Amino acid sequence: MSARAWALLLVLCGTIFLEGIDIAMLAIAIPEIRSDLGLSTGTAAWVISAYVLGYAGFTLLGGRAADLLGRRRMFLAWLVVFMAFSGLGGFATEGWMLVVARFVTGVAAAFMTPAAMSIITTSYEEGPERNRALLIFAGTSAGGFSLGLVVGGLLTEIGWQWVFFTPVFFAGVILAAGLRLIPKRDDEAGAAAPRVARRFDLPGAATVAGAMLLLAFGVVRLEHGLSGWPLTLGAVVAGLVLGAFFVRVERRTDDPLVRLGILRTGSVARAGAGALLYLGAFMGFQFVLTLYLQELRGWSSWQTAVAMIVLGCDVFLSPTLTPRLVRRFGDRRVILGGFVMAAVAYALFLPVGADWPYLAMFPTLLLAGTGFALTLGPQMIAATDGVPEKEQGLASGLLQTASQFGAAIGISAVTAVYGLAKAGGGAHGGEGVDLSAFRVALVVPLVMAVVGVVVAMGGVRKEGRGTVGSAEAEALAAGLTAEEARPAPAPNRSRSHNAPDRPRSGDPDRPRIGALSRPRSDAPGRPRSGAPGRPRSGAPESPTASPPCEAR
Repeated sequence: MSARAWALLLVLCGTIFLEGIDIAMLAIAIPEIRSDLGLSTGTAAWVISAYVLGYAGFTLLGGRAADLLGRRRMFLAWLVVFMAFSGLGGFATEGWMLVVARFVTGVAAAFMTPAAMSIITTSYEEGPERNRALLIFAGTSAGGFSLGLVVGGLLTEIGWQWVFFTPVFFAGVILAAGLRLIPKRDDEAGAAAPRVARRFDLPGAATVAGAMLLLAFGVVRLEHGLSGWPLTLGAVVAGLVLGAFFVRVERRTDDPLVRLGILRTGSVARAGAGALLYLGAFMGFQFVLTLYLQELRGWSSWQTAVAMIVLGCDVFLSPTLTPRLVRRFGDRRVILGGFVMAAVAYALFLPVGADWPYLAMFPTLLLAGTGFALTLGPQMIAATDGVPEKEQGLASGLLQTASQFGAAIGISAVTAVYGLAKAGGGAHGGEGVDLSAFRVALVVPLVMAVVGVVVAMGGVRKEGRGTVGSAEAEALAAGLTAEEARPAPAPNRSRSHNAPDRPRSGDPDRPRIGALSRPRSDAPGRPRSGAPGRPRSGAPESPTASPPCEAR
């Protein structure tokens, strides 16, 4: 890639890094915030949950808004909102101020992150170049989280307000660089599109946002266990009803916010399910581990942060090891390997003792971090592979929505199970009860990881059957049926047509960042999507055509 392409990737990775460091620093600082402001346990929990609620509730809408209103515009505008409300949180003197600030910050991240990911998928050439960019993007997230644990511990010693002020500095640097480096072509293309293509589906936007908010609220309330279960159940049921109404609205509108057919794309659906399961297991395990180290072992926040930093090993593995594995084995087999490593890691931690040395915990932490590197990045590749360019934001939003719901489900589930297990053994009292409750709670991430193995195995079994290519995906996006979208049989020629060349998706006249790093003259026979003479899917491969980006 060229220097400009690397610089753009650095800016976009800065977004996911900012998100990771922001979440981690607050998680470390919340006990000090609670003590200083005199917050109740419920209010302190909502300081964390408000961010998840805003993020999970608006990510799907944010991803589609990037497609319709301009990826650059959405990225920069909501980065400013993120920066402003993160800074306002540092001036909070009451609990409700922090809750509001965190909710709006989560909403900003819900629009900002899918826009950043879709800029990557539309700016770098599909294949090894885009895969490498997505893997670096995924690794940066864990790097930000790991660094946030350490930095959060240091800043909390100075004053918890700096946990909110520090992201403002990072966001300002990203904003200044983004204004110079992010191409304006996305916004210009959106402005030049026909009016009917840019019509915004307001009923669909309102119903999907309401459904996601209610479902996210219900998931967050799972941590209360059986306490207040009617409210939890009511929120989930209302969210499902509103979701069904959203589907009805989308089927009847001529210009839907979400083309429902994308949910039937196997790679998109499996990537979303995998992200939900892996992030749920990973975040649930991390939450239990934090409680174990701080409450049962009495470790300080600083000691806990240093102990858990090995979980961020994927910041090194994602851009180095994972691309090689993906090129050799394919993303689906690599995802399966990541889930297997996670399941083994959580199983090793089940017999945890009250006085385990750090060396006994280290294999679990290393396996879980490595599994993260083998799973998250390839899921980003799978979720956007073969999706037409005009729906890259939607595909990114679907993946991020699944990730956020997974994290919320994982944390809420282990919290509820831990509380119920501790209450059930409360009559005996003592340290043994807490340790037993920790072990029971650890079953939740283990089960999610095992289910993830099953889902990933299904993807591997279907790998040999082929996937929907770019041309067929674009035809489906245009409203054709599956039979109409399927290309016509190729004429009989001397060469076999079992391995068609895979054209790139997108506008033929639209320059790509990939062109900056690799001149077109390097691949003279490579057709562009939509260009005259483009071979249909199923047609024989030209002798000068490039090989497919990725064998499925």
